[in-house]
Amino acid sequence: MKDLALGIMELLAISLGVGRLHYKELFNDSRSIMRCNYYPPCKKPSLVLGTGPHCDPTSLTVLHQDQVGGLEVSANGKWWKVRPHPDALVINIGDSFMALTNGMYKSGLHWAVVNESRERMSLSFFMCPAPYKVVRPPQGLLYRDMNGERKYPDFTWPELLHFVKNHHRADTGDTLGHFSRWLLSQSAVLSCQDPQA
Repeated sequence: MKDLALGIMELLAISLGVGRLHYKELFNDSRSIMRCNYYPPCKKPSLVLGTGPHCDPTSLTVLHQDQVGGLEVSANGKWWKVRPHPDALVINIGDSFMALTNGMYKSGLHWAVVNESRERMSLSFFMCPAPYKVVRPPQGLLYRDMNGERKYPDFTWPELLHFVKNHHRADTGDTLGHFSRWLLSQSAVLSCQDPQA
């Protein structure tokens, strides 16, 4: 799975006109996550969600669904079913990759719904940046398309993960925006406490 995700990173870099290995190098020695998801059946599926609406904080998600389905994505203000196909994987952009592209690629808002009579299973691979590498878009991308303006501050994967686990509910929306404001507020607090500041 990691080789597939690294290959996708290479294609994304090419699509943005940055060095083809630019993003791949951020993830070569990363610790990624593989998770098996189980959603039991529910007689009243409209009353429960498998997961609420959220964007993954990771950079890239590779998802394999069973044939029951249940993944839905938000586009143009509507929820769309992602029909499972036995020979296909779903690729989803996450928040940390959105920051790496300064918002040129958007993280995908999605949720999982349960089935009335059948259990559902899926397998997810989450590509995360290496913990010691700084998440920031390449300078060339900023000056070519955004006049050098940054949408998000520099951060590391452990900082984003800490925020998501301890300070934010993913289903409240705009995780990356909330994280950016939180991170900047933490920097302000630290600079006020620094006697050298």
